Amino acid sequence: MSQHRRFPGGRLIVATHNPGKLGELRTLFRPYTDDLVSAGELGLPEPDETETTFIGNAELKARAAALAAGSCALADDSGLCVEALGGDPGIYSARWAGETKDFSIAMERIRRELAAKGLETSPAYFVCALSLAFPDGHCETFEGRFDGSVVFPPRGTRGFGYDPILLPVGATETLGEIDPEVKARISHRAKAFAQLIAACFDG
Repeated sequence: MSQHRRFPGGRLIVATHNPGKLGELRTLFRPYTDDLVSAGELGLPEPDETETTFIGNAELKARAAALAAGSCALADDSGLCVEALGGDPGIYSARWAGETKDFSIAMERIRRELAAKGLETSPAYFVCALSLAFPDGHCETFEGRFDGSVVFPPRGTRGFGYDPILLPVGATETLGEIDPEVKARISHRAKAFAQLIAACFDG
């Protein structure tokens, strides 16, 4: 089994311009480092996401931020995969929200495309790839998955992105309705984060 490279301490850049995602990661990282700064706060550009997988895009974004700033950088690439839509929107989840990042547009597109198939719901899951990049370009990357189904109309205002339409398996509240602290413990991002911490931060 290969040895994972450890985070050396110091500043950690979060390669995101998404405040919701940054807030979740700040909460998760609080026990490990409080020197967290976003790529947006540093004025770093967002690279084009040209890879075809969540892992590929997470590594691309993390590596770009680490090389630009000369510090370790963490990037998240995540999205919603709807089984009845062949896994769409998948890696295009943010792009379905358009230039204005209006996820109500994206959620309505999912509802419309399901309706065209005669469906009101479908099994679906969130995927999160987390990549920790070092200034020399090396990456440590981990992936988590959170299963449920999409439901309409959207419910709840406590999450972000597609949270209002994802009903977790066995639950009665969407990710947009549950307590954000509960979501932070059970989500796809939490699962990828747990792997990252065990490999690169703990002990």
